[in-house]
Amino acid sequence: MMTEGEVAKTHILVIDQGTTSTRSIVFDGEARRVGIAQAEFEQHYPEPGWVEHDPADIWRDVLATARDALHASNLTASDLAAIGITNQRETAVVWDRITGEPIHRAIVWQDRRGAPRCQELKADGAEALVRSRTGLLIDPYFSATKIAWMLDHVDGARTRAERGELAFGTIDSFLLWRLTDGAVHATDITNASRTMLYDIHRACWDEELCRLLRVPAAMLPVVHDNAHIYGTTAPDLLGAAVPVAGIAGDQQAALFGQACFKPGMAKSTYGTGCFMLLNTGDEAVTSEHRLLTTPAYRLEGRTTYALEGSIFVAGAAVKWLRDGIGVITHASQTDDLATRVPDNHGVYMVPAFAGLGAPHWDPNARGAIYGLTLGAGAAHLARAALEAVAFQTMDLIDAMAADGGGRPAILRVDGGMAANDWLCRFLADMIDTPVERPADLETTARGAAFHAGLATGVWSGLDHLARLWSRERCFEPTMTRDARAPLVAGWQEAVRRTLRPHR
Repeated sequence: MMTEGEVAKTHILVIDQGTTSTRSIVFDGEARRVGIAQAEFEQHYPEPGWVEHDPADIWRDVLATARDALHASNLTASDLAAIGITNQRETAVVWDRITGEPIHRAIVWQDRRGAPRCQELKADGAEALVRSRTGLLIDPYFSATKIAWMLDHVDGARTRAERGELAFGTIDSFLLWRLTDGAVHATDITNASRTMLYDIHRACWDEELCRLLRVPAAMLPVVHDNAHIYGTTAPDLLGAAVPVAGIAGDQQAALFGQACFKPGMAKSTYGTGCFMLLNTGDEAVTSEHRLLTTPAYRLEGRTTYALEGSIFVAGAAVKWLRDGIGVITHASQTDDLATRVPDNHGVYMVPAFAGLGAPHWDPNARGAIYGLTLGAGAAHLARAALEAVAFQTMDLIDAMAADGGGRPAILRVDGGMAANDWLCRFLADMIDTPVERPADLETTARGAAFHAGLATGVWSGLDHLARLWSRERCFEPTMTRDARAPLVAGWQEAVRRTLRPHR
């Protein structure tokens, strides 16, 4: 409670810890950005299909960017109402409870080393159990097999875990531990639900799944609502103790930041991967088309659910064009290149660099480009990479509609690729639905800020948050059904050819 004469604090610092960079953003009481700092960090690829991050790099960048963002805002930690955290989901960290030191590099969500164990579980008939309790499919994408791999491959780790000496967390949980100087080992429902160990219906860790996946329950964090005061930061880190009051996995945070609070509202985020969530309200819709059923958020003990389609590669394909084969020198060139050519020249890219996600879920699929002729050039490759993003989104929307989730009347988009006008226009054409781009594309960080602000009284409720959302542009579909049909047929044939050798 404020003392007489004290001014209410309305600024919120959000730590947005992503797959390739860490950002800290300060928002004011109108959810406007007033300071931002960003740092990219090293990716580690020790073997084909393996992806790792050094938690020390992430922690270093969190502190540096948080301090820099405060400086850019002309604020100090004492001016903050709260801190929110949003993070790359599924990425697993295991650390020593006494020293706080990780026992291994973090194993990233893209990592596929758990595929053999997942195949064993499927062969043993475990998928129905996992599906019914977690809303997930058995896949190395999720955290559980990553945890088990570390316990089995780091000397003495399994014994130490069973004795309660080790802690597991997704990145949010690891950062919370560090920010509170080891005082709090907790997470939120959205991150917990991505481990393959959490019962999303009973809202608790599932002992049977822990035994099945060989993860000692003693390692697991306490699970809270998204808008919740988890703890306070150690004063020496930022210059004052600040409550950490909101946590959400990046995709659920983006749904919240896009103000998709009503059933039937949907958002699609285009970053390294592409993730589409459709709000289904208080109903946990079971997908018959290999989508995920996931908590969207939990406020005051009440869970709102979503259907989710996960595409592993979106912006990563553009990055490959730039860094892998040198077709472009900057991602923004894809808009111009795609515009230069009148059509795709029959060229299709299936960007299965790390397997195919929803609705196919084939971890063994690999990327392919079809339809190349001597007339194909750099512009066609750039266009194919953008078209693939729209085609994959189309597949997700079709699957959601078939599951009974309905087709969204409007799709709200965000993430770095959403700044590409050509992509947004083509996306609207392929899904035959208006595409709304918000005034602020930083919707993931806004979602975490919204949660932290709700927990600390900066904002009064969902209606207040909805009024803070604004649209920058709407892309209306203009393509006819006859023009769309051959493009869809070409994409579907390319996907069939990619999957066939692996099935």
